[in-house]
Amino acid sequence: MSAARARARSRAGRAGLAASGRARLFPAVAACLLLILSSAAAQARCRPGQVQFRTPQGIVSFHVSLARTQAEREHGLMNRRHLPRDAGMLFLFGKPGPVAFWMHDTLIPLDMIFLDQAGRVTRIHANAKPMSDMPINGGSRVFAVLEVNGGVAAEAGIRRGTSMRADVMPQKHAAWSCAAR
Repeated sequence: MSAARARARSRAGRAGLAASGRARLFPAVAACLLLILSSAAAQARCRPGQVQFRTPQGIVSFHVSLARTQAEREHGLMNRRHLPRDAGMLFLFGKPGPVAFWMHDTLIPLDMIFLDQAGRVTRIHANAKPMSDMPINGGSRVFAVLEVNGGVAAEAGIRRGTSMRADVMPQKHAAWSCAAR
């Protein structure tokens, strides 16, 4: 065998080893990349300013404004003449406790969806009467309340026990976390 032929064969052998090493490495790299991307996609399922409910009819989403401070919670949806069908306001309380709402200066009928810290619906007050000062009791362990247009909760299949998820809800003990499908 000539020296040139031996060098060519040696290069081909090294290229083959390198190719087989890459071939073994590719599935591992691809698996890691897929895991990273699927994890990122799972986290992206909860979008800022949006809540999702898992209902028998499928996933139902609402774009929400947040009411976190006492002043924001007191004002709520007062004086609004219109609320889009896929919109609402999510009232967040720092810890579970008793809450009551009213419809003072609220011009449109609303469904009030009361939630525990895990994001489970504990009570729904449907079609709250506009401009009423009658207290609406949400229960003793309320962590959040979602207000949407009156009648929307029933139309969407939201009922007691339905799970809601949102990036602003505690994820540690969530009934349906942002990382879940």
